[in-house]
Amino acid sequence: MKVAIASGKRKTAIARAVVKEGKGRVRINHVPIEIWEPELARLTVMEPLALIGDKLNKIDVEIKVKGGGVMGQAEASRTAVARAINSYFKDPEIERLFKEYDRTLLVNDVRRKLPKLPLGRGARKRRQKSYR
Repeated sequence: MKVAIASGKRKTAIARAVVKEGKGRVRINHVPIEIWEPELARLTVMEPLALIGDKLNKIDVEIKVKGGGVMGQAEASRTAVARAINSYFKDPEIERLFKEYDRTLLVNDVRRKLPKLPLGRGARKRRQKSYR
């Protein structure tokens, strides 16, 4: 049985996707994607699945994701799914399609939070100066 495993990251969220032969079932942390909330996050995860079209009916996708927030998890899952599909089919046409649509489907987003600095509450905010 052919299996492909891939991972994706976004901020502090880490996702692992397993693609294998099946009937088109997609689950995130053992929850069917059809009932996964919120809808915007579900649509984000469905992007690489929508791009491959009819090939989705030949595979099952199991995603395990932890850490981060809802959208960070969704974008990490999206990258993991796209990478797993790419390595499962090994089709250069799919890879070209993913790269043309959005490069972050196959490449992790490297942006991270800035560290907190002295004399302020966060990375940018500072205490006010009075001069009087």
